[in-house]
Amino acid sequence: MIIPEIDPIAIQLGPIAIRWYGLTWLSAFITIYLLIQRYQKDLNENQVSDLMFYSLIGAILGGRAGYVFFYSLDQFLNNPLSLFFIWEGGLSFHGGLLGVLIACLWLSKQWRVDFFWLMDRVAPYVPPGLGFVRLGNFLNSELLGRPTELGLGVIFPSDPLGLTRHPSQLYQAFGEGILLFIYMLFVSRKPKPLMNVSGHFLIGYGLIRFITEFFRTPDQHIGFVFEFLTRGQLLCLPMIVIGLLLIYYSHRK
Repeated sequence: MIIPEIDPIAIQLGPIAIRWYGLTWLSAFITIYLLIQRYQKDLNENQVSDLMFYSLIGAILGGRAGYVFFYSLDQFLNNPLSLFFIWEGGLSFHGGLLGVLIACLWLSKQWRVDFFWLMDRVAPYVPPGLGFVRLGNFLNSELLGRPTELGLGVIFPSDPLGLTRHPSQLYQAFGEGILLFIYMLFVSRKPKPLMNVSGHFLIGYGLIRFITEFFRTPDQHIGFVFEFLTRGQLLCLPMIVIGLLLIYYSHRK
């Protein structure tokens, strides 16, 4: 399939440009908000609103900082102010996750609840939002897949080589957005020890991301790590280890 060149701007209102990628982020947070509000009865409406507001700030700031430090450190060293150049694009999931965790840690202190009590109640409803963001990557023709000869390959307008590639963004949208969501609903359907659900989320995302990264082209300015891993896969390994430790400790406790 040949992907047509899609105008990144969905709506132009005078000097204000609303981009498709921004709309997918908005869809992600609205979906997570509605799911938590509908199914998580331990949080009231004001708490859910505050949770989404501060999580959005944490995701954007953490995502940008994570991208700069994990993927573009040279740019930061040459120009430290590039950390704040959000309009240039470049957001890292792992950095965004850290930003959200910091925001939730602050909220847990304000609400005087255990941090993992809050995380266990939020984690099951996050995957659909991740799926929407991956769809935004596909519409932006970014994070291209590796070349393939399979019939499901696509040709992206942003690819200077014009190769037929895996639609890795769609693989990740399906894995992170649908499979992980089903898995988290299965895990959380019955009461679990504190931090158990959070551990399953870290393991589930880490494994799905690690597998789907084999279909994605590594960042050009970084290349492979250890000649076969991408930077994203390397960052998933601590997630899996921490998730295993959380589950082990939750049962032991």
